[in-house]
Amino acid sequence: MIKIELQEETMEYAQEEAVKTLRTNLQFCGNDKKSILITSSIPEEGKTSIALRLAKSLAEIQKKVLLLDADLRKSSLQKKMRIGDIPFGLSHFLSGQCGLSEAVVTTNIAGFHLLFAGAGVPNATELLSHRHMEALMEQLKTVYDYIIIDSAPLGLVIDAAILAKYCDGAIIVVEEGKIRRKMVQDVKKRLENSGCAVLGTVLNKVSLKKQHGYYKNEYKKYNYAP
Repeated sequence: MIKIELQEETMEYAQEEAVKTLRTNLQFCGNDKKSILITSSIPEEGKTSIALRLAKSLAEIQKKVLLLDADLRKSSLQKKMRIGDIPFGLSHFLSGQCGLSEAVVTTNIAGFHLLFAGAGVPNATELLSHRHMEALMEQLKTVYDYIIIDSAPLGLVIDAAILAKYCDGAIIVVEEGKIRRKMVQDVKKRLENSGCAVLGTVLNKVSLKKQHGYYKNEYKKYNYAP
């Protein structure tokens, strides 16, 4: 099993508090909500950053967490984390090219593991629909307190709806001022049609000015809205 050193990320106070609020709200959803799907309507709304920060935040309170990169079409997690080549990932495991222990990566944060997407594939829908994916999710639930899944945007491809069938809950990331309500409602409906409970939304990239004198200039805040 490969081990990697994660670089410490600097966040402003408001961002840190918003991530902690999201973490707390997730915990109050119940112990049965172990596998959480993170999706959005379109690319660049910040779902990967939210998934990463939430997973790390859960690990910081001594939870055993796996961040599963399930965007087999155009993953951005490795680039965002500034991590070099990883020999195996989810696509390799689902296609039978490696075992799970070869694909899971450990980190310098206790209890925090990663399973990257692996090589991009032309048949992402077929791989995610295969019984191996369902069996994988059941196995992971016996090992981890939380499995946080970064999926492809549901407004563009069906992958997240397929993954939602294996998940206990979903969170929709919405960039402020970028997405129309109808598109978010369509994403919510697709998730619900998959039998997955929509736990809430994260309103992302919200610009706030001079809140009660505590903060200066503008900052981006991650807001959890149940």
